[in-house]
Amino acid sequence: MAPPVCRKATSVLYVETIAPSLAFWRDRLGFAVTAEVPGEDGPVFVILALGGVELMLQTTAALAADPHAADMHWRDDRSCLFVEVDDIDALAAALEECEIVAPRHETFYGATEIGYREPGGHFVTFAQFHR
Repeated sequence: MAPPVCRKATSVLYVETIAPSLAFWRDRLGFAVTAEVPGEDGPVFVILALGGVELMLQTTAALAADPHAADMHWRDDRSCLFVEVDDIDALAAALEECEIVAPRHETFYGATEIGYREPGGHFVTFAQFHR
């Protein structure tokens, strides 16, 4: 079986509020906001990009409210890896016996995702976008 094709990996940084991090990444470093999910008191999730670098910011409150986040909000390192793949079925087959922490689900932003805990204890979310 051929290994699954991975398109890119994106760091997800968990923050209490988005605004201070936007001041750092967007205002000081020039990252552009490419996607944003609004909340009652400001955005709860943003995607930032500059050149070939992409990162995501998500509030800890939004993470705790996500029914698919499993126990990820109990992590102390406050980050996880987000990997875009071509074929989520091939990926799931390749990781068949690995620990799933967020079962396969459809997201509001048009992706099918599955979250795993890799052997070092870190969380990795794999996503296939429906284009």
